[in-house]
Amino acid sequence: MKKFNSDKEAVDAMAQAYQDLRAEIGKVIVGQQDVIQAVIISLFSNGHSLLVGVPGLAKTLLISTIADVLDLDFKRIQFTPDLMPSDITGSEVMDEERHFHFNRGPVFANIVLADEINRTPPKTQAALLEAMQERSVTVGGERHPLPSPFFVLATQNPIEQEGTYPLPEAQLDRFMFNIPLDYPSYQEEVEVVRQTTAPRNYELKHILSDLDILAFQQLVRKIPVSEHVLEYAVSLAVRTRPGTEHATDMVNNYISWGAGPRASQYLVLGAKCHAGIHGKYAPDEEDVRAIAKFVLRHRIVRNYKAEAEGITEEHIIESLF
Repeated sequence: MKKFNSDKEAVDAMAQAYQDLRAEIGKVIVGQQDVIQAVIISLFSNGHSLLVGVPGLAKTLLISTIADVLDLDFKRIQFTPDLMPSDITGSEVMDEERHFHFNRGPVFANIVLADEINRTPPKTQAALLEAMQERSVTVGGERHPLPSPFFVLATQNPIEQEGTYPLPEAQLDRFMFNIPLDYPSYQEEVEVVRQTTAPRNYELKHILSDLDILAFQQLVRKIPVSEHVLEYAVSLAVRTRPGTEHATDMVNNYISWGAGPRASQYLVLGAKCHAGIHGKYAPDEEDVRAIAKFVLRHRIVRNYKAEAEGITEEHIIESLF
């Protein structure tokens, strides 16, 4: 990791690294610029991301490509109904000399792809809870720290499909971002088909190392934020809580449960990083709004009235602005 003379110079380097990452990822992924930006922000902010979309939108390819351009250890876990917690965390095994030792599971990596995380029962989903929050795994009463940096990038198909299990709120709250993927535009799909039906001749380069990522994570926390921007971020989260003095009419009518304090923290961190990767040395309210939907979407619970009237989480979040 190069030494910088000032935090300003380091922010400039982070902005350049972001552009380099986007260019390298663009060799494989067509479009999805907002999705790529959100995933990179979560990585630089030391947060996990959940990518939600119907099959065939390249969720898994996007994550594996990001892992390729980062010089980090990468493991993929395919979540299925018969997956056991020990298949994720690892387990104690007895060797030939009748001594127990811990056999590490695939969660011991810098980037863990939890593919189709909602296709496994809640007992197995919960195996990631400690890993995502504490960056450690406890097996047989012994705590095993995970490597640093550590990210969980999960994919999920819409919960309306058969054979899926909705993630519990406690686990959803551990994801910094909930990132939706939509169908590509016509021109983007033409380019996707052109690239995927011809010989592939691209070669991806490693852009950042683990030390680079850790340095950028520390830098993001050092980026200053003005008091009014901080209060604006907190007010967005507070206004999602029905029955409180700050709640809006739409929130009181259509929300049964609002975002907690972790949302406020991620709004500020995400805004700092959004500002930094775009060459700004301090975030403003526009940076908060740019990442607010990713932070709040999975932290507000609509009531039956909202579902009956077709009021989405995006409608409610837009009303807060």
